[in-house]
Amino acid sequence: MAGHSKWANIKYKKMKEDAKRGRIFTRLTREIIVAAREGGGDPETNPRLRTAIAAAKAANMPKENIERAIKRGTGELPGVTYEEITYEGYGPGGVAVIVEAITDNRNRTVSEIRRIFSKHGGSLGETGCVSWLFDKKGVITIKAQDLSEDDVLMVTLEAGAEDLKVEEDTFQVITAPEDFEKVKNTLEREGLPIEEAEVTLVPKNLVKVEGEKAEKVLKLMDALESLDEVQKTYANFEIPEEIMAALGA
Repeated sequence: MAGHSKWANIKYKKMKEDAKRGRIFTRLTREIIVAAREGGGDPETNPRLRTAIAAAKAANMPKENIERAIKRGTGELPGVTYEEITYEGYGPGGVAVIVEAITDNRNRTVSEIRRIFSKHGGSLGETGCVSWLFDKKGVITIKAQDLSEDDVLMVTLEAGAEDLKVEEDTFQVITAPEDFEKVKNTLEREGLPIEEAEVTLVPKNLVKVEGEKAEKVLKLMDALESLDEVQKTYANFEIPEEIMAALGA
């Protein structure tokens, strides 16, 4: 069940610090609105909303902002109507890319995403063209600290996790999506230091890119991440650590 994971490489994200907080708040607000609209405004009975609120609190979003977003989602306050859209495409070197967006203008968003793909050597594809290359999984990151692999393995097995992957200074607990909440709650009760927890898309296989293609892939991901409408991006690239370092990533 143990093994090495390149999750940190796969899950590459890069944001300029001066704009990071504003973009994060925008994305979290939209996620809370949609979660409340789809499942109601009570986080106790709405797991998606509960997760969104936890992420907002972790990002130090003011309580009043969270409450206002919930009320906009439930219709208690007026607001913009958002819809969720998933885009799929290919980056340089045949890298598979999935973009999850929440937007109030579908035509504007797809036009902008298509432009970004084209500008950075990729192409926007049809729905389903690359989604089969990913599995939906819960991923819980635990700070290694003084924890032993055996101790973490025992707890995660008993909690019902599927896998445990070892990084240099973290453990990655992998779960089925439907078991995510249960496993996360168990790890919290056991006092394990959770650094991050989310249901996400994990690539089944990795595409190794180097040189100019690696630089283009990173620029593509940066450009997609810079859009306020984009909530999350996923890709199946693998870039050697020395190249990541050389590119300033």
